[in-house]
Amino acid sequence: MQPAFRALADPTRRGIISLLAQEDMTIAEVAGHFDMTRAAVKKHLIVLEDGGVIATHQSGRDRINQLQPLALKSVADWLNHFDHFWNDRLSALKDAVEADDQNKQEK
Repeated sequence: MQPAFRALADPTRRGIISLLAQEDMTIAEVAGHFDMTRAAVKKHLIVLEDGGVIATHQSGRDRINQLQPLALKSVADWLNHFDHFWNDRLSALKDAVEADDQNKQEK
């Protein structure tokens, strides 16, 4: 799971993941969406591939980058473990707002 988190740590890589969620792309197609060199984009793609977040396959002369969504599942599962943290706090906030509204109506 550590390589997947490393892959997700950079905003450019998260942007690449969003692009590849829509369609498979060559390096040039991915690079066309960012204001950086193709070599820099390739380095990000290598990190994503090392993390198992994307896979590449050859199509003629092109290397096609493809999102591997199952690699993100372990990250999502880990984060979902903390849902109760937010649910408890949002529930407490809701109760506080409702109590405040009740106090205002009684005055």
